[in-house]
Amino acid sequence: MLIKLAPVIAITLVSGCTLTNSEQYHQETLAAIQASETNSAQRFDQIHAQMSDKDNQISTLTAKVDSLSSEVRKLRQQTLVQAGKPRVDHIPSASTKTQAHSTRALMLGEIEKVVIGSVEQKFDARIDTGSETSSLNAVDVEEFERNGKNWIRFHLSDGITPLDDNNWIEAPIIRYAKIRQATNCQLERRPVVELWVRLGKIHEKTQFTLADRSQMIHPVLLGRDFIRDIAVVDVSKKYIQTELEQKK
Repeated sequence: MLIKLAPVIAITLVSGCTLTNSEQYHQETLAAIQASETNSAQRFDQIHAQMSDKDNQISTLTAKVDSLSSEVRKLRQQTLVQAGKPRVDHIPSASTKTQAHSTRALMLGEIEKVVIGSVEQKFDARIDTGSETSSLNAVDVEEFERNGKNWIRFHLSDGITPLDDNNWIEAPIIRYAKIRQATNCQLERRPVVELWVRLGKIHEKTQFTLADRSQMIHPVLLGRDFIRDIAVVDVSKKYIQTELEQKK
C-alpha cells in the first residue's frame, strides 16, 4: 500500500515546492516594484524641492535688484537736488521711431491725478520709473465667473471716498503674477487686470496687479509699462498735468 502511495506523495511534495517557490518569486517581484516606486517618488520630490529652491533664489535676487535699483534712484535724486538740478527720468525707447516720439512725450510729475476704468473719480498716482508694472490698492476683492471666464470685482480705495455700489470696478482676470516683497520671503499670487487710464492727454489701457496697498500713501502706482515712449518724469515736481488742466 505504501509502495502505491509513494508516487502520489512525491508528486504532492514537488507541487508544494513549486507553489512555494512561485509565491516567493511573486512576493520578491512585488517588493522590487514597490522599492522602485518609492525610489522614483523620492527622486521626484528631490527634483521638485530643487526647482522650488531655484525659483525662490531667483525671486529673492529679483527683489534685491529692485530694492537696489530703488536705492540708486533715490541717491541720484538726492545728488541732483543738492546740486540744484531737477532730475528727469527718461524711459528708454526700443527704436528710432519711438525715440523720436519720446522727444514730444508728455511731461509728468512724480505724483499725478488719474482716472481709472469706469470710476469717474480722480486718484493720486505715483509715477515710478523703477517699477516695471503698475498696481492698484484693491479692497473688497471678489472673484467670480462670467461667460466661462474668471472675473474680479473690487473697490479702488483712496482711504477717503466712501466705498459703495456706485464705485465697483469689474474686469476679467488676464493672469496671475507671483510677487515677492523685499521684506517677505514668501511669494504672493496676485491677479492682473487691464484697465483704461486717463492722465492728461494720455488715455491708454494698461495692466495692473491688484494688492492691498493701504500701507502706501498713494492708491495707484504707474510703472514703466504705462509711460514707456509716451511720457517722461520730472521727480522734482508734482501734479504737472493737473496744473495744466486747471489753467485751461
